[in-house]
Amino acid sequence: MKTTSQMWLQQRLKAFPGLLSSSWARRVLAVLGFLVIIYWYFSSGSLYRSLWYSGEPRGASGTCLQAHTKQWRTLQERGDLMFVSYPGEETQLQGPVMVGNGYILVDIGKNNLWVSSGSVPFRRSDYSPMTFVKSSGTLTEVQGSAVLLKEGLIRTIRCLQFEASDSARDCVTIREDHFAHRKRPHVYVQTIHILNPSDRVTAFDISYQKPSLNGVKFSTSVEKVQERQFLLSSGRVSMEDGKSLLVVIATKKLVSRAQVSPKSEFGETVLSVIYTSEPIDSGKLDDTFSKLRESAKKEMLEVMQMRPDDLLREHQEIWSDLFVSGIEMNKIKDLHTPSSDTINSTLYYMLSCSPAPLVDPLLSKEESDKMEATLNYADHCFSGHATMHAENLWPSRLGGIAQIIQLWDLWKLTLQKRGCKSLVLAGAHGLVQSMMLSFGGLQFTENHLQFQMDPHVLHNSYSLRGIHYNKDLINLAVLLDQDEKPFLHVSVKFLDKPVNIYACEGGCLNEPVELTSEIRGHIFPVLVTHPITPLLYISTDLTHLQDLRHTLHLKEILAHEEHMAKQYPGLPFLFWFSVASLILLFHLFLFKLIYNEYCGPGAKSLFRSKV
Repeated sequence: MKTTSQMWLQQRLKAFPGLLSSSWARRVLAVLGFLVIIYWYFSSGSLYRSLWYSGEPRGASGTCLQAHTKQWRTLQERGDLMFVSYPGEETQLQGPVMVGNGYILVDIGKNNLWVSSGSVPFRRSDYSPMTFVKSSGTLTEVQGSAVLLKEGLIRTIRCLQFEASDSARDCVTIREDHFAHRKRPHVYVQTIHILNPSDRVTAFDISYQKPSLNGVKFSTSVEKVQERQFLLSSGRVSMEDGKSLLVVIATKKLVSRAQVSPKSEFGETVLSVIYTSEPIDSGKLDDTFSKLRESAKKEMLEVMQMRPDDLLREHQEIWSDLFVSGIEMNKIKDLHTPSSDTINSTLYYMLSCSPAPLVDPLLSKEESDKMEATLNYADHCFSGHATMHAENLWPSRLGGIAQIIQLWDLWKLTLQKRGCKSLVLAGAHGLVQSMMLSFGGLQFTENHLQFQMDPHVLHNSYSLRGIHYNKDLINLAVLLDQDEKPFLHVSVKFLDKPVNIYACEGGCLNEPVELTSEIRGHIFPVLVTHPITPLLYISTDLTHLQDLRHTLHLKEILAHEEHMAKQYPGLPFLFWFSVASLILLFHLFLFKLIYNEYCGPGAKSLFRSKV
């Protein structure tokens, strides 16, 4: 004899086909199935991709590419490299592929040259400065590109396979580096290195596009100075007021075809010297062109006599010095805080647009000392609220060079209006400092450096490294403990003779502590005062910090979690009492319905007897 539960299950199973016959039921099931698929895709997408697509380049050419880029992953994890294009990797550089030094910009993706005269912003030309290496008969080709932040260059590695083979030794590798020289503002360099480990001779065509500017061809001639040949091209860019920017470009003359023997290498350094005039009237063209040509020829001869390694080392040292300072996001908990990729992209673009007068050999010692003093103690920079959540200053995507130049103008205007004018005038070295100060809400005063970030945004974890202070570098980090409570970590890196640097937390009630250069550094709690004052003070004057506590005139000092609890105490008691009362009334009403159905007058039998 079947039990009551078995009979009930049998009846429901018989009714299931009838349920599917209904059109609305089929629609509901289809929508539910679609939502389940979407949820599965997003929740296990990484597992799916790991099972069906490894993301790594395959074949002999892919193995070759991995071998020549094996250090890229380590550099990327350290924040020293950003992928531009690589098989299986997301693009990290959030904008155009370019190099620059504040005087020239080269759009690698579009092969365009942008020039600036100093007093006039960047203007785009139709001149194509890049050199191309091509080969016919290639069976497969795989390539990867990246920005090396501390070297200030774009590196592209191409692996070519000319015949069917499973060995990476049969692949020919082409490495190209592009950079606008930091110390020599008129010099653009493209290096080409071809490695042929195979047993066959490979031939490559080396070419460049014919130079033109705004549709007008350059007048180009071959110059020969001290047994060295190069091309000298002249043209101009028209201005809106009828004046013109004159441009003279000296470019190393190259062979049109290169043959690389088996088990050998081929290298070429393509040098371009670019001089741009101030805006001039049409009546002064000849004299200005003559002066620009002489300047270009003189510098071209100078850089052609240098060893390529020395030229690159000069450039790398300056970029490495610039990226001693930086910002790293450790943990982001909201949608409005920029990622590390966005921050590094913005810093790279802004530094590429900014000149570096500190390394200009023509700068006098007096002016150089004045700029360095500004870097070591930037009085009143940065005033106002932090720019961490200013999405127009840290855009997630930039469409082109014109948009980058607009962003550069916006950054300069913002920093100048917030007390950082002297740092902006110091060029790239001052710009990276002021951008970092603005991001973290740091401000220099007459006697100390203060950290005045809004306590409400300390749920994010980030690090500021290389803050210039009294010829030394300070590292400041906002970190989170196991309970997600923020605290401050501070250390110092002495570059000169060690000096005493002290710090105290908000309110300075506790005795200031001397900062150390050890990795463990010092940990400070986040204390929020009422009225609101900075969360941390740093100074070389111990007496100043000791006296500071008596000048703040505070009503109370709270731990960060106490302050947040007072700011967001939750919903009032009356609201929760009302919700609980409604839930209780609903259940009482439901109990009454069930009671009347089965226990009241005319109640139905709970189980039907089988006749």
